[in-house]
Amino acid sequence: MKTISVLLLLSLALAVTGCNTVKGVGQDLQKAGEKIEDAAKKK
Repeated sequence: MKTISVLLLLSLALAVTGCNTVKGVGQDLQKAGEKIEDAAKKK
């Protein structure tokens, strides 16, 4: 469980530094959600 928590925190840190802003994170999450939604519609 500790390893999973560390990996989750590292990936979150990378995502935040890649976007540089909370707004950027929100946009990235929205785009990811749209892609998942599109993939679900195709099936």
